[in-house]
Amino acid sequence: MEISLVETIGYLASAGVLVSFTMKDVKRLRVVNTIGCILFVIYGFMMPTLRVGLPIIITNAAIILVNFYYLFLNKK
Repeated sequence: MEISLVETIGYLASAGVLVSFTMKDVKRLRVVNTIGCILFVIYGFMMPTLRVGLPIIITNAAIILVNFYYLFLNKK
């Protein structure tokens, strides 16, 4: 059984997001979650058609923006 590059990226993205939610440090959580989301965006673009990958791309791109806001712009 051979795993394709697309599947590998999907599994890595899932693992990154999952691992991020086990972290107590919120800054580290957001960094790791962002990496997972970036992998999901790549995964979405690698889907057979954009129609299939678009929901994955939109959702994870939005999460990336939220993470960037809290990491870099929200200076409270």
